[in-house]
Amino acid sequence: MPTHSLPSAVFAMNPVHLPELFPPHLMERLRCLVRIDPRLVVQDFADPAAASALARAEVLITGWGCPYIGERALAAAPRLRTVLHTGGSVRHMVGEPFWERGLTISSSVRANALPVAEYTLAAILLAGKDAFALRERFRAEHVYPAPQEHDALGNLGRRVGLIGASRVGRRLLELLRPFDLSVSLYDPYVDTIEASRLGAVPLPLDELLRTSDIVSVHAPDTPETHHMLSRERLALMPDGSMLINTSRGALVDHEALAGELLSGRLSAILDVTEPEPLPADSPLYRLPNVFLTPHIAGSLGNELARLGGTVVEELERLATGDSPAYQVLRAELATSA
Repeated sequence: MPTHSLPSAVFAMNPVHLPELFPPHLMERLRCLVRIDPRLVVQDFADPAAASALARAEVLITGWGCPYIGERALAAAPRLRTVLHTGGSVRHMVGEPFWERGLTISSSVRANALPVAEYTLAAILLAGKDAFALRERFRAEHVYPAPQEHDALGNLGRRVGLIGASRVGRRLLELLRPFDLSVSLYDPYVDTIEASRLGAVPLPLDELLRTSDIVSVHAPDTPETHHMLSRERLALMPDGSMLINTSRGALVDHEALAGELLSGRLSAILDVTEPEPLPADSPLYRLPNVFLTPHIAGSLGNELARLGGTVVEELERLATGDSPAYQVLRAELATSA
């Protein structure tokens, strides 16, 4: 297709991510589908240097660090038809003006769910071996524990409870199928038949918490889920059980969680916290029963190319007249991340 007939596009994101999102082979495919200047990455829709490109733009390719697409952005891009987001959630990126204009938006949330599910699978299997606590003990004592101390360890029949059949939750359920685990699920939007199809036993939240050795959080951050793991609910978890959170810190009452962790009653693997990051004096940095990582479960490094590849695939669909495969609908935002 002649270059002049291609739709015009503009990048809008933190430019530090661009080379990993679109390495040379993907950038080449991208430039066969749209007219785009890879040297121009918009961080402010009012930037005079971007005015001409935005005025022509039919497509915005966005990512982490993209400014809010409100009235100012829409006025600067009168020909805009489609936004293709290389990140996950778009809830805080668009609002009423965007929807009122009838624009479409697509997200790479499904691609971003893959590494989160993989991280969580690894965390569950290591937690079943009590690998994190035993590592701390081995570093301190330099001796192997006695065989009888292993009696409660292992992943045969380990009870794993998932909160939320989100895209991450569903991918994790797929990954858990080959293992001899007992998996339960809480999700108010999933019925018994669907839960069974996903490979889990549906349970009310309180019962799931009471009967799980490992609880992993995958629900979206909405007003309804804020601090859903409250002091009272955390108290339901059995002594010695493990909480894994790769969703959002706001789903857990961190003051209550800190109390449970300081007492040693529970353990936790936390890739997300509230606030994020935790204050420098937080005891969670130092507790041997807490494994903290700096929000790394989602795409990073070479995994970012999967997100850029999703955008290229969406553009290929649009070029043939198809609808985006991963379009985000306005009605979905109330119950999605």
